[in-house]
Amino acid sequence: MKTFILDADHNITVYTSQQDAANAVPAGDAFTTAAGLRAALKNYSAATAVGIWNSLTGVTPVKKFKDAATAAKRIFAEVQKLGGSGPVATDAPVAAPKTKRTPRATAKPVKPATKAGAGKKAHAQLTPGPRETSKTAQLIEMLRTREGATLEAICKKFGWQAHTTRALMSAGGSLTKKHGITVISEKVGDSRTYKITK
Repeated sequence: MKTFILDADHNITVYTSQQDAANAVPAGDAFTTAAGLRAALKNYSAATAVGIWNSLTGVTPVKKFKDAATAAKRIFAEVQKLGGSGPVATDAPVAAPKTKRTPRATAKPVKPATKAGAGKKAHAQLTPGPRETSKTAQLIEMLRTREGATLEAICKKFGWQAHTTRALMSAGGSLTKKHGITVISEKVGDSRTYKITK
């Protein structure tokens, strides 16, 4: 049975079994059902559930949930779709890794085009790199520097919120899923730095 851990940084990590979760390094609230997630979310504000939901890949962002039960049910349904023993794209990366992290969840297959214009969208999803003038391309250049880039510097440059930036950098974020780029996250003191080593 899949077991999930919600930690203090609002990460949700999925494990293939309760034993794997019990041996996990990140401490937090373990849950195996939507009711368990609802109980874990009681330790946080309503905005936390919204932040977790909005940072999941492929969901329609929301401003708020009707109630805690709805939030837990919808978030749990999404994280159930992912494979085991890997971080879920939530509010922040799980921990500062010492080595490169490989993505654990497989990308969704592109569906065949069914109506006019859909083929262009599918083709765009398969492109290997971002446009040279895009924010993603600018971000990649920042991350390829020897020092990398701090969370604060990235947020300031692009006007992004911290939780959005952390989700983008996570193993389930778009840099990994769309472009195959693994981002290294390191925390020194109170500052988190991201970099690409390739």
